Order: sequence, then structure tokens, then C-alpha cells
Amino acid sequence: MKTEAYLFGGVAVFFLGTTLGYALTSGPEPAGTAALAVAFLMSSLVCFFFAQNYRRRGLRPEDDRQGEVLDRRGPVDFFPPDSPYPVVAGLGAALSALGIVYGLWLFLIGFGIIAAGVGGLVFQYVHRGE
Repeated sequence: MKTEAYLFGGVAVFFLGTTLGYALTSGPEPAGTAALAVAFLMSSLVCFFFAQNYRRRGLRPEDDRQGEVLDRRGPVDFFPPDSPYPVVAGLGAALSALGIVYGLWLFLIGFGIIAAGVGGLVFQYVHRGE
């Protein structure tokens, strides 16, 4: 994670410099400055995440130059075999997109369906380890 932290730290420094340069030369136009500032904040957040993961967990097996493939063996994660909730979330996203065109009422219905789909995805296997 250290390499990723350095990579996104460099991206954040680039966006900071670009934001300051654009703010000084663009005059009264704030939209570009705001967009570049948001890009700086997002890359800083990712850099912070990777740096914290590296500080907590240390080097990964992939970071060891003498590491072997077998160092990373074991189960990757749990993936649910059959779940209806991605379809529900996709349907809600489609209805929300149509709601932008046809009206707020359809957008709110779609947003509610998205919330139900995401809630189902999050809590579907909440008692799996018990």
C-alpha cells in the first residue's frame, strides 16, 4: 500500500499545483477551480486511505520482491451465489435516470428502489458468520 499512497500523493500534489495555478490565472471563473479542488481532495482521500492501510497492516505479500505466489494463498472473500439485489439496484438506477427526464416523482420512486436494493445488498448476509 505504500507505493499506492505515494502514487496518489503525487496525483494530489499535481492537482493542488494545478488548482492554485488555475485559480490565479482564470480570473472570476470559479467552476474550473472548484472542479480541480475536488479532484485534489479526492486524490488526497485515496492517498490517506492507502497510507493508513499501510501503517496498520504493513507490507503485503505483493510488495516483497522475493515473495512467491503461494504467499497470497487462501480464500479471497465471500461472494454471494444468487442475489436479486443487484437487479433491484439497477432497476432503481434506471428509474432515477428516467426521473431526471420525466419528473421528480419518478426520480423519488427510483431513489427509493435504489435504497432498497443497496440496503438488501448490505444486510443480505449480515448474520452469515454467526
